[in-house]
Amino acid sequence: MRNELLIIAGMTAVTFIPRIVPLLLLPGMKLPKAVERWLSLIGPAIIAALLLQDLTLDRSSSAPALSVPNLNMLAAVPAFAAAFLTKNMMLTVITGIASAALLRFFLY
Repeated sequence: MRNELLIIAGMTAVTFIPRIVPLLLLPGMKLPKAVERWLSLIGPAIIAALLLQDLTLDRSSSAPALSVPNLNMLAAVPAFAAAFLTKNMMLTVITGIASAALLRFFLY
């Protein structure tokens, strides 16, 4: 039991230290504009990386991933349009969910 607690404590430290150190050091520093711009693009890059696999792989059928029956890819088109046009996260999520629901209702 003691080893497990040490492992959990170590994993907690490894997780929180990289998050806390920048919060403690950066408030007093002024970052260059190039760094601020680069940091502003990390969130969208992570979201794109997480979504790419789910959008391109169709696990529901034996069809090729980029074929027309890929409902994830089809449902993403209106969601991406909503995100681009409105920049509103809630509207984007609702559009994506509604698109997926309607496609599943009418195509399956």
